Amino acid sequence: MNEEVAAQIAAAYAALARSDFRAGVEQLQALAARHPETHAAQHACGAVMANLGGAAAAEPYLRRALALSPASAETRVALGLALLAQGNYAEGWPLHEARYDLPGARGKPDLPWPEWRGEPLEGRRLLVWPDEGLGDQIQFLRFVPVLQARGVEVVVCCTLSLARLFAVNTTAFVTPLTLKVDCPEPDLWTMSSFLPGRLGLTPETGPKPPYIRTPEVKQVPGARIGVMARGNPEHVNDRHRSLWPDLAERLTALPGAISLRPEDTGAGDMRETAEIVAGLDLVISVDTSVAHLAGAMGKPVWVLLPAIGLDWRWGLSGETTPWYPSARLFRQPRMNDWPGVVEAVEAALRA
Repeated sequence: MNEEVAAQIAAAYAALARSDFRAGVEQLQALAARHPETHAAQHACGAVMANLGGAAAAEPYLRRALALSPASAETRVALGLALLAQGNYAEGWPLHEARYDLPGARGKPDLPWPEWRGEPLEGRRLLVWPDEGLGDQIQFLRFVPVLQARGVEVVVCCTLSLARLFAVNTTAFVTPLTLKVDCPEPDLWTMSSFLPGRLGLTPETGPKPPYIRTPEVKQVPGARIGVMARGNPEHVNDRHRSLWPDLAERLTALPGAISLRPEDTGAGDMRETAEIVAGLDLVISVDTSVAHLAGAMGKPVWVLLPAIGLDWRWGLSGETTPWYPSARLFRQPRMNDWPGVVEAVEAALRA
């Protein structure tokens, strides 16, 4: 990267840091126009536009960047996310897998068995390894019955807090990810988020919710609405995806509303949270695991979405997602406009 390009990218990022989004994007677009043969200029422009909700407009820049540097893991991931957000799963899934090649990224597990690449599995045992967060593991659990219907014996490894919930929702062997994973010896393994790509499925062609159920329901006296206003503070986009404290209090103060944070409910794991969700009429959640849980249960769930760093699975526009038919999406009308989202939620409740 030459000094001029580096300086211009830095200046654009500085504008973005000041929340001057229009200036930052315009600077990057001008830079990309002046340097059509420079990977860094094309990538920076496309990646920023996609992160600000413009995946379709970002796609040409990212395709150009990938043509200039086919081995760039950063560009492969950015383009993959932009394509997934537009519903182009066939092309997006393989590119998305490059996130394990990013500098400083947590790599794939060092397992002693071959990785499954999509070859026939009938009569073999497959270990499904958890990747990313609890919500991702819930989202991709739906594909385990597809494997079983194809004659595959499945072992599901999951985060400890999901183990009891998964155990009552699949006939696969479930083992928690602890210091020692105890499971039958597999023939091959794969990451859980690789399942739809390897199986050639999309949310439209794969299994639909509800695929998470609870044998017990916990009724909280007077509770009709469950609110999850914050996600894991360690998440890379948490400062944009979590509600501001005053707005979180505003939602939990609604008639019949309770907080679904484990600190407030006393839930020891996700099965206990699911039992509480099962007794509610509605869940209102930011983009975190409780939104996936409610959607996987087929529970009405209103998902509150940021404009910055919008996750690919919620698409680019509209109030619905094919991943969770019971979900209604409330999107920020402008960058960082959480008050507008909460006002829309309150209006919808009144209606």
